Amino acid sequence: MFDDWRVGFIRRPLSHVLDEAGLGADLIVWLPPRPRSFQFIADPFGVERDGLTTVFFEHFDYRVRRGEIHYAQYDGDRLVREGEALIEPFHLSYPSLIENDGELYMLPEGHKSGVLTLYRCERFPDRWAPVRRLLDVPAIDATVVQHDGLWWMFYALPGPDDRAMRELHVAWAPRLDGPWTPHAANPVRADFLSSRPGGTAFVHDGAVHLPVQECRPTYGAAVRLLRIDELTPDGFSAVEVRRFTPDGLLTGYSDGLHTLSDDDRLTFIDVKGLRRSPAEGGVRTLYKMRRLLGLNGPRRPVAPLAA
Repeated sequence: MFDDWRVGFIRRPLSHVLDEAGLGADLIVWLPPRPRSFQFIADPFGVERDGLTTVFFEHFDYRVRRGEIHYAQYDGDRLVREGEALIEPFHLSYPSLIENDGELYMLPEGHKSGVLTLYRCERFPDRWAPVRRLLDVPAIDATVVQHDGLWWMFYALPGPDDRAMRELHVAWAPRLDGPWTPHAANPVRADFLSSRPGGTAFVHDGAVHLPVQECRPTYGAAVRLLRIDELTPDGFSAVEVRRFTPDGLLTGYSDGLHTLSDDDRLTFIDVKGLRRSPAEGGVRTLYKMRRLLGLNGPRRPVAPLAA
């Protein structure tokens, strides 16, 4: 059995999902499925710029098993362009976007590199350069927000017994580029139902709200929205205020929903369908052969980390 994800967006801000109606299936524009079998797109983040909606997402091919960051651009609800945004020798996903001091940044998950790296957009949407290591730990699904004069980061860490799915960690900094200090109470939350970040953190009615993934009974089963009532370098408390499931959103994709992100005007989501195929064994064999032959590496040079 394997995961098959689809990405969509709604022309409403993320705070809209706090309304009673929440996510409305009739409002969602779905990106087309991948042209090849055993490929999917997930972890959408996006921005409106120059009259176009640009959606960044993880593109994953089971034949290679290394995520890349691709993009799709929409003029209204019409797809006009697709392409590659960022490729590294290691797996990339969760292309969280940050606008700060007139610059656009991306903070993708690349925990196989062993660090958390911030990228700056040099040419929109397809040229991104690494500018700074924010953490010297393999942070997963790092999500940042500015609140009460500080920058806050929420993230997971890899480890045994599915640690990445059951612990929420926090760090804080005076500026986006750091220095970042881990929270005194890490992990601030520990359970499989509401710990791993799952989209854009935002401020609503004076409180930070954080989408988190529900990772039982399956990875990315649903999204729960936490309202963080205490957020200081020494204190943390949060309560769940909403739960979002994939039910009724897209036929054949009712097994998971694990991203809610926005850019103040649009909301981006993904949904999952669990699949079985007689070709699964062949795809796994192909991946192993490609790995043995060294064919699963990046398809273009990687820019060095800027000083």
